[in-house]
Amino acid sequence: MLALDGLASEHQDVYRQTRLLVEWISTDFYQYDTTKSKKAEPTRIEQLSIYLEDSLTELGESALLDGVAISNGINAARELGNLPGNICTPTYLANKAKALESEFDTLKVKILEEDDMDKLGMHSLLSVGRGSAEPSKLIVIKYLGGDKNDAPHVLVGKGITFDTGGISLKPGAGMDEMKFDMCGAASVLGTIEAAAEMQLPLNIIAIVAAAENMPGSKATKPGDVVTTLSGQTVEILNTDAEGRLVLCDALTYAERFKPASVIDVATLTGACIIALGHHASGLLSNNDSLAENLLKAGDYASDRAWPLPLWDEYQELLDSNFADMANIGGRSAGTITAACFLSRFTKAYPWAHLDIAGVAWNSNGKEKGATGRCVPLLCQYLIDLAESIDMPEHDHH
Repeated sequence: MLALDGLASEHQDVYRQTRLLVEWISTDFYQYDTTKSKKAEPTRIEQLSIYLEDSLTELGESALLDGVAISNGINAARELGNLPGNICTPTYLANKAKALESEFDTLKVKILEEDDMDKLGMHSLLSVGRGSAEPSKLIVIKYLGGDKNDAPHVLVGKGITFDTGGISLKPGAGMDEMKFDMCGAASVLGTIEAAAEMQLPLNIIAIVAAAENMPGSKATKPGDVVTTLSGQTVEILNTDAEGRLVLCDALTYAERFKPASVIDVATLTGACIIALGHHASGLLSNNDSLAENLLKAGDYASDRAWPLPLWDEYQELLDSNFADMANIGGRSAGTITAACFLSRFTKAYPWAHLDIAGVAWNSNGKEKGATGRCVPLLCQYLIDLAESIDMPEHDHH
């Protein structure tokens, strides 16, 4: 039996405290055992009660339901992140999306195969998986909870199911952790699952750009030039800056939905860990109010982001003599130049980029594993949007 004294945080907010309590307890019970021969003994709690005054029980119930939905999304994201690269392939992610479609009537899934992407002209995305035997996929999940004329909110996830670095091979130490390079995709899948469970009155589209980056004989080489879906050309100076190459085509693809907002989530740059450590996600955006809403949501959900500048002065670091742009900008401001690259494909809509390289997984000892981070932030952002439409039963604040 838990009784909150109302002082758990400086926010006198029963909904928030109850929901976060539910999230933290639920996610604490998550244990990874999928690839172990001996399954974990589940922690058994018959019942957990949260005591609230009578006048607050209705608020408490909505906090409980939202908290459970968000926890399910977080744990789904963690499970995908923790699965090894030989199981969690681009095809596995596509099948995961189809499984969600059969679970929720509100979800519709479309999978673009390599042929489909080739016909469209997504040669940047396709260049990344070229060296792998695993086919790349573009996974599109539509959740239609709003009016059919409402502009959708699009979430785009980087789904590099394993990242060797390609021909620009990474060093061997710790390379196993590159199975976590699809945690952006995992958090987008977890978020749309939670949104469907909460039945938010919004239209949401999740796009996952999934590929495996391998140094096979057909792999992209440094100096190769590819044409993106937008028609812009890219000189690939480093094949390990591959996340932006799959995301840029997915971001161009998002235009066809005439979105109200687009947020991409990616374990994009090691530089983000140098800048912000393992506490905050990096946030860069072409729209101040969108950025502001995400920062507020992250604060409220206890899943914080921090802004970095996206000034024009940084753009010239991407200049190339042989294409419209290079895919890397040199040693300085790596997180910013990566976002500058993406910003060239997002001029058509309000866009924000979350770099979760520092927060998506823990590296150490018993704690090693995916965190599911950015699911709470994204869910809160969507809940806030739903509230702004003003649905009485979702009126939390």
